[in-house]
Amino acid sequence: MLYWLLYQKLFPYFRLFRIFRYVTLRCVLASVTALLIGLLIGPFVIERLREFQIGQYVREDGPQSHLKKGGTPTMGGVLICIAIVVPALLWSDLSDPLVWLVVLSTLAFAAIGFTDDYIKVVKKRSLGLTSRQKLALQFTASAAVAIALIWLDRRGEYSTRLVVPFLKGYRPNLIIDSLLKTHLWPLAFIPFVLFVMLVITGSSNAVNLTDGLDGLAIGCTIIAAGALTALTYVSGHAVFSDYLELQRMPMVSELTIYCGAMVGASIGFLWYNAHPAEIFMGDVGSLMLGGAIATVAVAIKQELLLPFIGGVFIMEALSVILQVGSYKLRGGKRIFKMAPIHHHFELLGWSESKVIARFWILALVFALFALTTLKLR
Repeated sequence: MLYWLLYQKLFPYFRLFRIFRYVTLRCVLASVTALLIGLLIGPFVIERLREFQIGQYVREDGPQSHLKKGGTPTMGGVLICIAIVVPALLWSDLSDPLVWLVVLSTLAFAAIGFTDDYIKVVKKRSLGLTSRQKLALQFTASAAVAIALIWLDRRGEYSTRLVVPFLKGYRPNLIIDSLLKTHLWPLAFIPFVLFVMLVITGSSNAVNLTDGLDGLAIGCTIIAAGALTALTYVSGHAVFSDYLELQRMPMVSELTIYCGAMVGASIGFLWYNAHPAEIFMGDVGSLMLGGAIATVAVAIKQELLLPFIGGVFIMEALSVILQVGSYKLRGGKRIFKMAPIHHHFELLGWSESKVIARFWILALVFALFALTTLKLR
């Protein structure tokens, strides 16, 4: 909106406003705007959540040190959502369909998480949406993203071909071209739709599993969003994409502003979520952030780098899968003392702050490795 006003409308009269055409400046402005929104309305949101007695439920079978966190205001993801979406809409070129796709995906996953939190917290139930209900809603939202991307692909504004790290000449197409001119043409899109559903839903749940310690998930999100900001910028930049031999996609450059807003909003939330936390993000925050990160990764054709961009998220999800698999297949035997794996280290005697700091370091190492793959092709 501000981009439209300051550059597209006022630029002919005020030549200084040409600076607003630059993605880098608008990315910084979006990040600062998101940070200020988070810092300024954070106390108001925390107070309102306390007023409405929207407090965190803590499992009795979890680490005993977490019992004192019971009643801490939750559903703070609403604050993160506002702090991301508002600056993204203010500073982006809203004629870019990818901006709307990512924003709508963010809102969809936020709505799923909000519903889950509302049932658990407001209606005083230990379980919100069932696993099947939650997965069904996540798959539906992810499928909608996939269908929108297929529509953009048919218009020549996106590519359904995978970009494989280290193999610059190998770009398999997830749409079966041989079926497109037959009466079975709808089947041609199934591989791509299933792939996008798996990536986005998996990422959403992985962030949700990571959100178990004060500041852990949001700190890792800052790092992942920072890496995505760099990846998005170089993918949409003519010189950098050519130098790094990336598939240049001019439309994705506007997503740099969205990623910058995500970084700023996450830092603003961390101010209140740092140990000891004054507010938790809840499912409305974790499901939303995971879905948003994955949607951006798919939009910029870096979905195969997602396991490194969000390395800690993947590690947490894998620990749960391995724990559950071991328990069922090995007659009740467990691999870890508790899953997700951050609880395992707590039960080994690590303090909560030490676990958080070391996992942030791991997240940074994973993200740096993801960025190095840009040149190692």
